[in-house]
Amino acid sequence: MLKGFKDFLMRGNVVELAVAVVIGTAFTAIVTAFTTGLIKPLINAIGGSDAAQGLGFYIFSGNQGTFMDLGGVINAAINFLVVAAVVYFLFVLPLQKVQERRKRGKETGPAEPTDVELLKEIRDLLRQQQQTDDAPSHRTPRP
Repeated sequence: MLKGFKDFLMRGNVVELAVAVVIGTAFTAIVTAFTTGLIKPLINAIGGSDAAQGLGFYIFSGNQGTFMDLGGVINAAINFLVVAAVVYFLFVLPLQKVQERRKRGKETGPAEPTDVELLKEIRDLLRQQQQTDDAPSHRTPRP
């Protein structure tokens, strides 16, 4: 059981996936800091009911809990688009090109056995099993 788990972990794509998650998490933090520190103040400068609150409005005036923060939603959308674009252009697109190059140079694998060959192999295995079952056993009979 542990050997299978070790084999699973040591496969190339699992390690690559772990590295991608760590890099993606670190990059997301950078993009979030960029959009929160630079983009959101620009969005908030567009206006709103309160410059400190950002771009948005109150559903019920005077009730802080009813502020609709449109700037935060726009900021999250920009954050998503930047992260998605970087992941696509730095990871997905190059990986697709590598896979295409591999497919072009790929040779055909060994031919699959025909049905007749498989049936002959099954027949031989059954014969062999029958011969071992028919062999005299060296057990002492029970009274």
